[in-house]
Amino acid sequence: MPGAELRVEPVRSGRDLAAFRELPLRLHPAQKVVPLLEPTLRSWHEGTGPHAEHGELEMLLVRDGRGRVVGRTTLHSDDRMDARRGEMTALLGATEFASTEVLEAIVAHAEWWAREEGRTALLGPVSLLPNQTGGVVTAGHEEPGFLDSAWNPDWYPAAWEACGFAPLWPGATWLCEDLGSRDPEVDLGPAGPLPEGVELHRGSRRRLAEQLPLLRTMLNASFAELPYFTPISAPELEAATDGLAHLLDEDLLLYLTDHGRPVAFVLVVPDITAFVRSTGGRMRWRDQARLWLTRGRYRREAILVIKGTVPDQRGRGLMRALSRELLVNLQAGGYEQLRVTQVGRENAGSAAHFAAIGGRPLHELCFYRKGLV
Repeated sequence: MPGAELRVEPVRSGRDLAAFRELPLRLHPAQKVVPLLEPTLRSWHEGTGPHAEHGELEMLLVRDGRGRVVGRTTLHSDDRMDARRGEMTALLGATEFASTEVLEAIVAHAEWWAREEGRTALLGPVSLLPNQTGGVVTAGHEEPGFLDSAWNPDWYPAAWEACGFAPLWPGATWLCEDLGSRDPEVDLGPAGPLPEGVELHRGSRRRLAEQLPLLRTMLNASFAELPYFTPISAPELEAATDGLAHLLDEDLLLYLTDHGRPVAFVLVVPDITAFVRSTGGRMRWRDQARLWLTRGRYRREAILVIKGTVPDQRGRGLMRALSRELLVNLQAGGYEQLRVTQVGRENAGSAAHFAAIGGRPLHELCFYRKGLV
């Protein structure tokens, strides 16, 4: 029987955890793959992260007949996703494999687990939810990956589909290059006064803990209509932005309030993908110290992590105003490139702002779902 020698085993030891982290670094070109951060993986393994409040999580390795690690995945659940989807869903995440045969072994184990738990569908790869990190790159594989996004070789989509999965929620990442040559007045319109009562605010390293709840309120309201979005909890946002205060370029975190109410925001961070690649995802104290000491090197490229406008404030030009201010600040800071995390295909309005400053789609992505009968 093909693949009979493959074994799916839980991550038990520190050595297993290291093998989980290192697998994509062995399978894929070093200059394209983006390692997951070791503290994140450790929190999954130890059950200490905010995800623990919402469902089970198991980290798995696939070994061949010689004991070599040839695949990995998380297998987890989340009660918020169950409620959002209206079905009991088994989630796969951080899924990497050396061959379609290895993915078949992962999927067979996931189907067994899902049926044991009374779940009716598989969904992935999501780490740990679609509104965090995940997806499969379906085009643009020649372009390197970057933080908070996905990268995989060009044969991965066919492997998922060979295992019975169907694509879901297509989107794309974006790349805006040569920012210094853009004219904000031409590309995004002249700078006019904001509507009465609307004020512009910038990020603050010192006050970031106070600003994060405002961002979370806007984020959850802005994305509530998306079919894959589950509300971000305060602990999740805190975990996702851990260490941000040390790296934050205050001019790249912008938000608007209307008579004091937060209504629109954009969060851009310096792109430290090259640093994360250099450590293989390890973020020990000496790695963090080195990043702090060399942070000035990461001021030429940036990543737009997320932006949004609360639904009842759309159509007022607020995001265009923020996009214009952002471009001005990127230029003033000497940034040359802006990468953008996944934008859903249905979100043409968001993509239009990137196209206006000469941006182009970088990677096409989707998620995959498989129903169980």
